[in-house]
Parts: sequence; C-alpha cells; structure tokens
Amino acid sequence: MDDEIREIAERIAGLRDACGYTQEEFASKLGVDLATYKEYESTGKNVPISTIYQISKLCDVDFAEILTGESAKLDTYHVVRKGQGQVIDRIPGYYFKDLAFRFTKKIMQPLLVTIDPSDKPVDLVTHKGEEFNLCLKGKITVVLGTKSILLEEGDSVYFNPMIPHGQRCGGDEPATFLTMIAEV
Repeated sequence: MDDEIREIAERIAGLRDACGYTQEEFASKLGVDLATYKEYESTGKNVPISTIYQISKLCDVDFAEILTGESAKLDTYHVVRKGQGQVIDRIPGYYFKDLAFRFTKKIMQPLLVTIDPSDKPVDLVTHKGEEFNLCLKGKITVVLGTKSILLEEGDSVYFNPMIPHGQRCGGDEPATFLTMIAEV
C-alpha cells in the first residue's frame, strides 16, 4: 500500500510541474500551508480527498487518474474494488472530516445516505458534472443506464452522471454509502 500511496505523491508532483506551478504557488491555490503541501508531494500520506479533487480540477485531469494512474473515462464509469488499485477509504490518514472540502466550481457537499431493502428504488436521474459513490456498509446497487453494478463495503464507482442513474439497497441489510457530486 505504501508504494501505491507514493505513486499518488509522484503523480501530484508531476501534475504540479506539468502545469507550471512552483510548490509555493500550488500550495497557495490549494489553500494549504507550504510544509503540509510538501508532505503531500513527498510521501502521499494524509492527502485529503478534497485536495486530490482540487488538484484534478486545477490540472484538468480525471480525479480517478490521480488515484489510480488510469483515466476514468468519464464518458462512462470506473469501478474500484476494495483491495484493488487505490481504494481511497483505505489510505492512512483519510477522515470523513476531509470531505468538507471547497472546490473552485459549484459543488454539492458529500452526503451519507442509508437505504433499506424495503425502500422503493428511486427514479433514475441525470445531472452535469461528476459523481462518486463509496459503499461504507452493506451492499448497494448503482444503476447506470441499463447496467447494474453491485458494490460491497469498500468498493466505489466514479461516473459521468449524465448517464441516467440511481441507487438501491443491494442486500438484505440496510446499506450506507457516501456520494459526492461535483457540478460543472
């Protein structure tokens, strides 16, 4: 896992350099002190998910690309299974308080949603931007168009929400998931 976290640090440093920012300028744009930013870039540890998202916007790259090194191809979706790739809830130092982030674009705050097996499936919706769902407890089924993706605890999906989508409980027990929606 440490190697994967170091790779995130390398991608952050590479993106900053490719965008032509000094460490001081980048730290200022991200709203963090220079010493904290240097720690992000040197080790990759304790980088809030909010900061990774801000970096993705500053450098105009996919959020998932910073985490995994591969494009999420947001014309569709990208699933990360627990224990495969960089599953962001497993990065040491990641806390839910870090999700109270500020983006440069209009956003919806992260929401924790609990759904029960008896709940009626919601109508499929669409909206602009990007959406991220992380299954925290139980199982959820994320419907993307005609495809249903079952997420278990620790699995996540990152997708283009212009695809008609909705979530429902995927098991016999109530399920909780985190959703983040960034509007453009």
